[in-house]
Amino acid sequence: MLRGVVATALAVLLCAMGLSPAHAQEKSGTKEGFVLKEKSAKILLIRPTIKVGAQSTGGMFEPNADWTAQAKENIQSALAAAQKNLGNEVVLAEEPIGRSAEVMADYQALFSVLADSVIQYQFFVGNRLPTKKRKGIFEWTMGPGVADIAKDTGADYALFIYNEDQYGSTGRKILQLFAAMAYVSVKSGEHKGFAGLVDLRTGDLVWLNADLAMGGDVRTSEGAQKRVAQLLEDFPGSAPKPVLAAK
Repeated sequence: MLRGVVATALAVLLCAMGLSPAHAQEKSGTKEGFVLKEKSAKILLIRPTIKVGAQSTGGMFEPNADWTAQAKENIQSALAAAQKNLGNEVVLAEEPIGRSAEVMADYQALFSVLADSVIQYQFFVGNRLPTKKRKGIFEWTMGPGVADIAKDTGADYALFIYNEDQYGSTGRKILQLFAAMAYVSVKSGEHKGFAGLVDLRTGDLVWLNADLAMGGDVRTSEGAQKRVAQLLEDFPGSAPKPVLAAK
């Protein structure tokens, strides 16, 4: 009886929160015909968008300034170490000011929205749009105006990175426990990251690696290294990973 009451109450709560069951997703895509040869391009690394905080009982994001500051430091260090293996020249974009800062912020937000759209309408096969169903189709764009963020840099491509971590609050973990009693799956915490390469001549998204369940605690140096390795996995033109000799 108690379990039935819990299940009913929980179902209403989950519905109100808009929670839905998780489904398997693809994690990466490359524009058809795109090839980036090693030592052939200059890549502008846009300063990553990094958000870290707690996940409330109802699933709302509650930012934590200290966690975010630590994550920024850790991820930037991990990126600096990883750049040498990306196969091409990588330069960090300067911190813009004034109107340029507004333009940069707009394109960083646009990248996040675009990556979310790719995940929802291409990487989840069941949701795939009719125009994306043919094998090999990966056609997404930020528009040619994105070139404005790279003026006078000589860059051929821009590398955008978005990272968001929500660590489950005590209330969220309790909800997860009650959900398990009713045989309902509720996540405690969310850890998503997107890394995308954009052709600055056309604005086309030529490569995207996006995962809604990334590993590594970005509040630690080791966790950030793991996260960056996942974000840049199979980066176009990157140096191949060394193969360990068999013992």
